[in-house]
Amino acid sequence: MLTLDQVTLETERLYLRPFAQSDLDLYAELCADPEVMRYIGSGMPVSRSEAWRGMATILGHWELRGYGLWAVEEKSSCRLIGRVGCWYPEGWPDFEIGWMLRRSAWGQGFALEAARASVRYAFEVLNRPQIVSLIAPENQRSIAVAKRLGETLRGQSNLLGRQVLIYGLTRQDWVKQLDA
Repeated sequence: MLTLDQVTLETERLYLRPFAQSDLDLYAELCADPEVMRYIGSGMPVSRSEAWRGMATILGHWELRGYGLWAVEEKSSCRLIGRVGCWYPEGWPDFEIGWMLRRSAWGQGFALEAARASVRYAFEVLNRPQIVSLIAPENQRSIAVAKRLGETLRGQSNLLGRQVLIYGLTRQDWVKQLDA
């Protein structure tokens, strides 16, 4: 199994790295933003202590599964701007690539850049046959990211008491995109 310090990805503008205690202030700020949290979990902002437990859950997922969500750090500012990565906790419908960024990072292509690195990791390193992204039907920004990743609408489900659309991509279709 991989250890947390072994799994860091780098893109043109971002580092995808394990969460650290020093991320708590910025992560708690991110999780307290009602607009950011609108389509995440219950749809409500969370307290600092809940954000800390969320970081602990993310790190626990890494320990139990050997993969998980990364802290997304912008290279130019060395600032935490969100989280992205592979997510498949017990009871989840399928292996998900998910993303959540602070508002100041929206509209700059960071979600797509980080999600592409996560998809590549899922297919090339973890050898996953397919990935999904579970997205609230009203979340047009995330739907646009999923489509730009090459994901297509596969269905819908109820997750944590909320309706979500299931966008998905198979490794075979991803390879075809790379070859095109």
